[in-house]
Amino acid sequence: MKKKDQETASYKDITRVVLESISDGVFSVDHDWKIISFNHAAEKITGVSRKEALGKHCWEVFRSNMCEVDCALKKTMEQEKSFVNTSTYIINSDQKQIPVAVSTSLLQDEEGDILGGVEVFRDQSLVHELRKEIAAKSQMCDMISNNLEMKKIFTILPQIAKSGSTVLIEGETGTGKELMAKAIHNLSLREKKPFVAINCGALPDSLLESELFGYKAGAFTNAVKDKPGHFSIADGGTIFLDEIGDTSPAFQVRLLRVLEEKEFQPLGAVKNEKTDVRIITATNKNLLKMVESGDFRQDLFYRVNVVRLELLPLRKRMEDIPFLIQHFIDKLNRIQGKQVESIEPGALRLLMNHDFPGNIRELENVIEHAFVLCSEGNIASVHMPSNISSKALFQETPMGDKGFGDSVMKAEARIIQEALEKHQYNRKATAQYLGMHKSTLFRKINKFAIKLPEYDGRSRTTNS
Repeated sequence: MKKKDQETASYKDITRVVLESISDGVFSVDHDWKIISFNHAAEKITGVSRKEALGKHCWEVFRSNMCEVDCALKKTMEQEKSFVNTSTYIINSDQKQIPVAVSTSLLQDEEGDILGGVEVFRDQSLVHELRKEIAAKSQMCDMISNNLEMKKIFTILPQIAKSGSTVLIEGETGTGKELMAKAIHNLSLREKKPFVAINCGALPDSLLESELFGYKAGAFTNAVKDKPGHFSIADGGTIFLDEIGDTSPAFQVRLLRVLEEKEFQPLGAVKNEKTDVRIITATNKNLLKMVESGDFRQDLFYRVNVVRLELLPLRKRMEDIPFLIQHFIDKLNRIQGKQVESIEPGALRLLMNHDFPGNIRELENVIEHAFVLCSEGNIASVHMPSNISSKALFQETPMGDKGFGDSVMKAEARIIQEALEKHQYNRKATAQYLGMHKSTLFRKINKFAIKLPEYDGRSRTTNS
């Protein structure tokens, strides 16, 4: 045997030993999609012996959901490019669903001729079980949080749900107040009955009352027949009244009667109707201060404030951002049929340095925006909306090029100084102008040792 042939044979032997010793399943197919190699790990993961697999079409052995619509190996053969870490599942010989991560590449000989394709698959069962265990501790219905205060709420939520008491949920816009209300409903004894949500701040009094209480034929022009309101539709279930702080005193009186008497009067009706609904309210305002100022009825406040829950803004639970990002990625992959895996560190750093005035709703919109530009792989900084990517300057400068870092810091300090001067040192207005929270601005003022005048731009008076 020639020396070159001996070296080739030796190389093939080494390759065979390596393939048989690794924990990843590996198989290859020819141009007819018939399996021509099948390693020991592939046998172990699938429960199919090498003898049984060889010569069969790959889809006969793996029965993956990816085989039906979006085969990574087929795309590799057609596009002549590799795909890495595509998530899917296979059905093993015991009819059990096994989650796997798949990577594919072309099978080529020494001359570069394409002989077929190679697929490497890794059993992700342990990873999925760990994810489920983490999710069980960090998730309540559709709500996700790893924040200690939020977990305390998750712990008591089942008790609150089963109590049947009226609940007031406070929190900034976009913090997930409706999700919390739905979770309470779904965990309650009323879960089989309707859940109806209405935004009180979006409707004028007359329309809000007709939506909630309904009306009788002839109650007003064009009311040609009776229309049941949400209190009738949701009978036995839950009504969620969002932004209750935006309601008028007149409406508050009518709502108080419903809470006290468990009855309401449709517009144009001459008698009351009984109702059996649980009321959950929410607001982005401080109702107690509104009571003190006379903008919200005190008696109604005590009726809706039997149980009070406060949802933290996203800037106070930044540890949740990676969890929420992955949740939204998984959700959008299912909806849009894409294969986005995760987010690159640079893009994550951008989001971790953003204050999210729109809270979780804003983060979801950011990830949805990224999905428009990214169909597979990882979300990168270039996929971020311009209002976030343009603020990269205001991130903490990473360790690295000291000269570059100094230049960035000087530029950032100069921009903050100019913004303060532009707004007469009104810190709130300056923070809004720069797109950051006030606390972030204060920290940067101290960091850059920016000197402030003795007066505050909000009052234009000298401090004593």
